[in-house]
Amino acid sequence: MSDPKIEFYPYPAGGWGALRSAARQLVQHRIAAKGTRTLLSANQPDGFDCPGCAWPDRQHTSTFEFCENGVKAVAAEATSRRATPELIGQHRVAELAAWSDHDLEALGRLTEPMAYDAATDRYHAVSWDSAFERIAAHLRALPHPDQAIFYTSGRTSNEAAFLYQLLVREYGTNNFPDCSNMCHEPSGTGLKQSIGVGKGSVTLADFEQADAILIFGQNPGTNHPRMLGELRAASRRGARILSFNPLRERGLERFADPQNALEMATLGSTPISSDYFQLRIGGDLAAVKGLCKALFELDDAARAAGRPRLLDVDFIAEHTHGLDAFEADVRAESWDALTEASGLSLDQLRAAALTYARAARVIACWGMGITQHRHAVATVQMITNLLLLRGNLGRPGAGVCPVRGHSNVQGDRTMGIHEKPSAQFLDRLGAVFGFEPPRAPGHDTIAAIEAMQRGDARVFFALGGNFAVATPDTTLTQAALRRCDLTVHVSTKLNRSHLVHGREALVLPCLGRTELDLQNGTPQAITVEDSMSMVHLSSGRNPPASPHLLSEPMIVARLASAVLPHSKTPWRWLVEDYDRIRDKIAEVFDDFADFNRRVRTPGGFRLRNTASERVWLTGSGKAHFMAHALPRQTTPAEAAGQRVFTLATVRAHDQYNTTVYGLDDRYRGVFGHRRVVFIHRDDLQALGLAPGEWVDLTSVFGDGVERRAERFLLVEYDIPRGCLASYYPETNTLVPLASHAEGARTPASKSIPVVLTRHVGQAEPGAPAS
Repeated sequence: MSDPKIEFYPYPAGGWGALRSAARQLVQHRIAAKGTRTLLSANQPDGFDCPGCAWPDRQHTSTFEFCENGVKAVAAEATSRRATPELIGQHRVAELAAWSDHDLEALGRLTEPMAYDAATDRYHAVSWDSAFERIAAHLRALPHPDQAIFYTSGRTSNEAAFLYQLLVREYGTNNFPDCSNMCHEPSGTGLKQSIGVGKGSVTLADFEQADAILIFGQNPGTNHPRMLGELRAASRRGARILSFNPLRERGLERFADPQNALEMATLGSTPISSDYFQLRIGGDLAAVKGLCKALFELDDAARAAGRPRLLDVDFIAEHTHGLDAFEADVRAESWDALTEASGLSLDQLRAAALTYARAARVIACWGMGITQHRHAVATVQMITNLLLLRGNLGRPGAGVCPVRGHSNVQGDRTMGIHEKPSAQFLDRLGAVFGFEPPRAPGHDTIAAIEAMQRGDARVFFALGGNFAVATPDTTLTQAALRRCDLTVHVSTKLNRSHLVHGREALVLPCLGRTELDLQNGTPQAITVEDSMSMVHLSSGRNPPASPHLLSEPMIVARLASAVLPHSKTPWRWLVEDYDRIRDKIAEVFDDFADFNRRVRTPGGFRLRNTASERVWLTGSGKAHFMAHALPRQTTPAEAAGQRVFTLATVRAHDQYNTTVYGLDDRYRGVFGHRRVVFIHRDDLQALGLAPGEWVDLTSVFGDGVERRAERFLLVEYDIPRGCLASYYPETNTLVPLASHAEGARTPASKSIPVVLTRHVGQAEPGAPAS
């Protein structure tokens, strides 16, 4: 682990720094030889799917594709450290709660089911039978099934997710908060309304043909490192890459491919972004609307000069609806309003629009820098509008590409993990399994927290994840969880959510993606769906971390047997052979017809995407232009005489979502430290502060609740004035539960109004003197 320091990192993303970091991870987890063998089976036809991000692999049959974050995820799962009940039981839960997230992660793999003992404030081992009976007793005792909450993480397999939603619906509720509610819900909502399908329309092959790639609100160098390989190839063949992001991110600037011998030997690198637009946090909607306005003006000039139109008028006439209203709205917007709201100049917006207009094939990518804002759905639809204007949907080298996080977050939703299921899906599910599914909409993440807070939800069950800190409004959320009669977490490692427990609590350890899953002595494979709708097999090879571990499908099946003793579903029979689960999936979903045969072809298969075929499953049968006004300022420029900044929460390089692998953020120059806040030099001077000083952050929301995060180190950074960035989950406490995306209810974690005040008290021991 590095000594605490703030030090500029002059090297490209990837390169030798990534190799050294990967080597440290293997050594740290004491798995150097085993880890190398494990990594070589990642993303192979007979190997396992990387448990990291959802970026796809080429045919899922390539030789090992190096990814630093993938190494971290694999090393963390394959670690030789064991968090046994005896080890965990040495500490009171109150004591463990004072540990850092990094220290909890470092305990290693869970080995046996554990139950919380309130009398001693400790966890102790219990049998699986006892654990399932306790859960079943609580669920059967509830006056109504809607008093139970069933959360799902995006690392859950298709097979486990399908059985899980079936169990919960046979039990009688649609309460399915999941990680989609906290990340890409606006992508699905916005795209479904615009083009009829809530998923990206492109494949990796499209990246080979794109003339331009637009990247909004995304940091692939940290969050999706394998994407850099596609961007590097596109850059080297001359494609223009336009990045719109408030912070300067190394992965969007330069990349050195660790698999390229020449680049590594010469310390060379490849430029990624041909143009970098540092807009204001939350300025993306205005920026893209500005590109649309500039495109209309370029089209006007082309028509006046007798040149070919820049709008794809044939595509628009045949495939779209609503252009006139959209065009009128865009033309009526003033350039002053667009430049002020975006933080970009008129020249920048016009230059970006000209690059877009000159490109025959364009892909637009985005991450949570787009989706975690109040106006996220509008922004997703504005990006789609821009593509529709030139027919950049449904043809090679063009389309929408929301880049999702967890490896199977998209697959979970495909399998029915949704609090608002369609009537068609429920009809089919009920017919296949012989029961009447509940029809009332269930709770999403925000509604689930509110229900627990009111006391209307008494049991919380999480299939993976770290709900207590991944969610917004941390203090309120954790208090709500503690009101439950029972909290249950299925997990591979101890995390903070296990320490924020109900009156009773259970922790159930499961197999990891890298581990051999034997059912009746036969190795099993699960399936996952990546960001581009490719479905493929995943088969672990490592011996399980403990003989007491169960697979997620088996945990769901045994729980179902305990909760639903009269169910017609043959739960235990289904999990004896996962092919049986896939046969049932094929009966429910037409897109999975002949599932077992198709998934065994090299690379698996791609689910149908109607938008890529120019088939629009909307009410009009066409793609819709969606007009949106610019969001108006809703927070004061000052609060009690103090300047209000806009804070975006971000990941450090040594973390994946809430999992903290280490304390470095190499590309941003932060080492051995996490409580930092990035700020522009001129803002420091205006506040009378200096780099290295300590501050507290208080959010400004106007509901009378003080939300405060204390002791953060000021770090001077290349970020627009008035904007701040800091790591989550440490700053999730600043996000009000009521601050979320309009129409999708994703927490607005990328646009938090805050004020800074000097921290009164002693700084952390060993903190870096910037």
